Amino acid sequence: MIKAVSFDFYNTLVRFWPPLEEIQQAACHELGLTVREDAITRGYAVADVLFNRENEDRPLSERSDEDRLEFFGRYEQLILETAGVSVSLDLAKRVWKMAMTVPKDFVPFNDAVPALKQLKEAGYKVGVITNLRRDLDELCRRVGLAPYLDFTVGSEEVGMEKPHPPIFMAALKRVGAEPQEVVHVGDQLRSDVMGAQGVGMQAVLIDRNGYGPEAVDCPTIASLSELVKLLECLNQA
Repeated sequence: MIKAVSFDFYNTLVRFWPPLEEIQQAACHELGLTVREDAITRGYAVADVLFNRENEDRPLSERSDEDRLEFFGRYEQLILETAGVSVSLDLAKRVWKMAMTVPKDFVPFNDAVPALKQLKEAGYKVGVITNLRRDLDELCRRVGLAPYLDFTVGSEEVGMEKPHPPIFMAALKRVGAEPQEVVHVGDQLRSDVMGAQGVGMQAVLIDRNGYGPEAVDCPTIASLSELVKLLECLNQA
């Protein structure tokens, strides 16, 4: 019986505002590049796999400014190449640096708060597991998610990031449940799905734009509004 649901934070419960696609498109325009917003969305889906793999191997927060710029240049290059625009590494770095000057903040997806409310009303414990190195409780309060959360676990407090087991084990301890009693929902195959499954938790992949991996060993949803019904099915299986 499922007792609790944990969520990844960025790209699962919240997104950036202004949207990254708009920021990227504007930066590209300033530098003489033309790219469609929907193509940038696909570019991010591909580049984020690289981001998570690199961050898992060696956290970007622990790298020098020079190393981070080198990585994000390659990250930007992959975004644009996937979007159909080939650029040099130097130009990719210029696009990235220009995009990063735009002020932005987190805002919940439209389906986030309604889904959290539904889960709480259905009796589930609800929480967040994230690799963001921020004051997570304050961040959740600021974006309006805190009233619906029973626990939060961030990589900064644990000292390890998803998909490594310690961050998931810390969440299980926090919620007081066995691994098979918890479902983790996230947008990344390796850090969310495989990480959760690695400690015995169930996993759900959220693929909002249809650009996720084609074959995954878990249920896939396009919106958090599908989650309560899915959990009912999992409990009956």
